[in-house]
Amino acid sequence: MWLVWPLITLGIYHLVWYYKVNREARDFDPRIEVNPVMALLAITLGWVLIVPPFISAYNTGQRIARMQQSAGMQPTCNPWIGLILLIIAGLYPLYYQHELNQIWSHYQHPVEGEPVPLAV
Repeated sequence: MWLVWPLITLGIYHLVWYYKVNREARDFDPRIEVNPVMALLAITLGWVLIVPPFISAYNTGQRIARMQQSAGMQPTCNPWIGLILLIIAGLYPLYYQHELNQIWSHYQHPVEGEPVPLAV
């Protein structure tokens, strides 16, 4: 999935995924402050300035770790690993999606939009 869809959609799938991950973080816990559009702009247009995509990818990893903590889980998402995987062939979506899937498994796969109780 992570390899085929981005190729078929010429990279659009990755951008949609990135936007949704950041929106999901904001919707999951209102204490997580993120503007998904700005995060998306940082990884697209931010390449002109070189640094913003790396900062955005790191911050997304931090948001996922905060989501895990809010869910009452031990935070296992390490934004440094995500950053390294971004540099190594852009493999960070695999890692971040795996970490997100752990949260939803913890909640026994709720229906999208269904509120879930936060532990912290």
